[in-house]
Amino acid sequence: MRIIFVSGLSGSGKSVALHLLEDLGFYCIDNLPAALLKPFISHTVRSQGQTYQRTAFGLDARNTPADIATVPALVDELRRSGIHCELIFLLAGEEELLRRYAETRRRHPLSGDGLALREAIEAERRLLEPIANAADLMVDTSRMSVHELRELIQKRVEMRDPGRMSLQFESFGFKHGIPGDADFVFDARALPNPYWEPTLRGLTGRDPEVRRFLELHASVGALIDDIARFMEARIPEIHSAGRRYLTVAIGCTGGQHRSVYIVERLAERFAERYPLVTARHTSLRDARPDASEQTH
Repeated sequence: MRIIFVSGLSGSGKSVALHLLEDLGFYCIDNLPAALLKPFISHTVRSQGQTYQRTAFGLDARNTPADIATVPALVDELRRSGIHCELIFLLAGEEELLRRYAETRRRHPLSGDGLALREAIEAERRLLEPIANAADLMVDTSRMSVHELRELIQKRVEMRDPGRMSLQFESFGFKHGIPGDADFVFDARALPNPYWEPTLRGLTGRDPEVRRFLELHASVGALIDDIARFMEARIPEIHSAGRRYLTVAIGCTGGQHRSVYIVERLAERFAERYPLVTARHTSLRDARPDASEQTH
């Protein structure tokens, strides 16, 4: 039996993730009160047939703090009983959430009692903190399209075999902010920058011309080797601790050249040893889905 809990900030994409899981054959239940999770799951375990063998629950801020605080302990209890259980938490930056609410004109679930939207978002962050702290996978959707979120959930969650590690390398630009879902962050801004070469400025770290430029500098290869050695030592520790998702972010100034190149090289290297490795580029100007994410 496999159970996935999907939680996160309102407006971050929980409904998108749940709809995708439903399309993939999960029995999905949204907004079930947290206090009813344990009795409902007990019912599913006793049920015959395949109806509940893959179940996903959507959890949001419309619960009491006391009920939300019970979710991490429930997840641990389910795992000890032998149920394959995961907790996914979606988030987005405050400005992006404000923009999304302005576009949809929907009401935030905590915006009552005289709270302004910005205050409601902050209150929700605090309320859901116990779930966020216990999450197996954090997903920052600030610079992610609906299509990209669906692709990420399918590749990193649905395709992952129990017990296997899902490893993602993602590039970003520091001028856009550090991704909120990164477990490790590395800085490539000290490396030679193709941006200052007029013929390379409009290209990306995937283009042959940029690759050749970066490969001429020993410092680029040295940083890749250093990151790889560090991660090779950490991954067994993380895996032995029971964690099955790991996100490694590489940043440069704009997220177009150096970080993209390094992410591609690292993803290629680790794909030789790990079955599920993805590369994602959060700041590429080319917004086509196949230009922002791929699986190795």
